[in-house]
Amino acid sequence: MTLNRLGTLADPNSFQDPLDLRNTPDEVAFEMLYRMALIRRAEEQIAEMVLAGEIKCPCHFAIGQEAPAVGISMHLRATDRGFGAHRSHSHYLASGGSVDKLFAEVLGRATGASHGMGGSMHLFGEGTAFAGSVPIVAGTVPLAVGAALAAKLDGSGDVGIAYFGDGACEEGIVHESLNLAATMKLPVIFLVENNLYSSHLDINLRQPSDRVARFGEAHGMATEVVDGNDVVKMASVAGRLIERARAGEGPGFIEAVTYRWLGHVGPDANIDVGLRRSAEEVSAWKKRDPIARLEAALLARGVEQGDINALKDNAERAAKDARKKAYDAPWPKETDLLDFVYASGGAK
Repeated sequence: MTLNRLGTLADPNSFQDPLDLRNTPDEVAFEMLYRMALIRRAEEQIAEMVLAGEIKCPCHFAIGQEAPAVGISMHLRATDRGFGAHRSHSHYLASGGSVDKLFAEVLGRATGASHGMGGSMHLFGEGTAFAGSVPIVAGTVPLAVGAALAAKLDGSGDVGIAYFGDGACEEGIVHESLNLAATMKLPVIFLVENNLYSSHLDINLRQPSDRVARFGEAHGMATEVVDGNDVVKMASVAGRLIERARAGEGPGFIEAVTYRWLGHVGPDANIDVGLRRSAEEVSAWKKRDPIARLEAALLARGVEQGDINALKDNAERAAKDARKKAYDAPWPKETDLLDFVYASGGAK
């Protein structure tokens, strides 16, 4: 049997054109551009801080793959519940997580998203659709299914979102979660950011096909494969699947084909490890930049370059201001170590 493959979707020399904005109003395009720019500028600042030795926790960057998180977040509401893994700065910020609290968290300060106790990989977006991240690969996928079950029982119309990568698809719990969600028609979206590598290992050396959507199809759920560097298409696909999930029509599975410009962990490109990733490959994927393609589409529509620059400057200023505030923020108290481990009050 021959398995379907991604074909040109996995080719960095394809899909480099400006995005199609025919059905996207200016204000929506600007919102998506700002959110992607904020993620990139924030991660660039954090990368500088890692290189300077100021951040001690491991940091996994999503530079280059901002579009999936932003596309889906355009359809989320604060009562939805999203769960990420180790590479979740993008999910947190796209969902409306505070950039100030992100910088404080990676510096271990008390004002951080997790009170300085979690670092880069344990983020909590209080008051947003991002319920949290945990670095155990695939460990949060069943949590999103559980959140979807609760939403269904409550009749709230909310959805659960499971953010994970192609490597997590090799964990058994993902398939158990897909089966349960499909069997119970739960309102959950499985968003796979397929960046073609699990840590340093090429997907073509790990799986018989580079197309992981086959797992969603095998469970009979609505499945879409999309250029993950096209935020407009991402938003369109996510909107359709979220709407049907809220309406009680069951789970959805999105495979967003994308690429991280940096390595598995840290600010270097990881071209000296693994078996295929090369400087030439990274350079080619940068020509498929999700931010540059949206910017080119706006310019082609007649938007002034100055308006785009002002938006990107605002994103950079927000990241720099957050960095400065984090340096000045207090450290947690020693007693916080126990206060945040044990619950108080007890169940009644």
